[in-house]
Amino acid sequence: MYEGIVQDLIDELGKLPGIGPKSAQRIAFHLLDADDAAVRRLAEVLVKVKDTVRFCEICGNVSADERCRICADTRRSDELICVVEESKDIVAIERIREFKGRYHVLGGAIDPIGGVGPNDLRITELMKRLGTGETTEVILALDPNIEGEATAAYLSRLLQPLEITVTRLASGLPVGGDLDYADEMTLGRAFLGRRSV
Repeated sequence: MYEGIVQDLIDELGKLPGIGPKSAQRIAFHLLDADDAAVRRLAEVLVKVKDTVRFCEICGNVSADERCRICADTRRSDELICVVEESKDIVAIERIREFKGRYHVLGGAIDPIGGVGPNDLRITELMKRLGTGETTEVILALDPNIEGEATAAYLSRLLQPLEITVTRLASGLPVGGDLDYADEMTLGRAFLGRRSV
């Protein structure tokens, strides 16, 4: 425990995701040792991000404008919508350079224990987008955990009457992985998702 503002800084840094008490302490002391200009630049960037970054009015992705660059791209197909939990998931999918459709960010996943229900997510906005009739397939690219599975099951039931193809990303064994290191769920999905060669 440190005195006053130093402990306040450690406490605030410790609230960031993935930052534990030790990491918060290391970051705090790094900032104390850094030159004033570097710390001021960091503070200015943090304030500017909060002041200027918003969420795309169409898909919910982070954006500096009303529409993100993906929604503004006329080369993208409206026939495919890839549903993700968070904006960071879009970055992961974009890295593979295979998907040429649009995205929809839910803003999380159904988590009854955490107090997150369907009404807390951007599901109503998704249904409005699908109401235009342009979309033929919805790809559920949700995390392969209990919350992601619950959200995928909820969405697939909700979308069934729309006569839109609903698919889920395949999951299974990583390339270069060993079978004996795979957990039961991953191995089970690999068996269910097998294909002919």
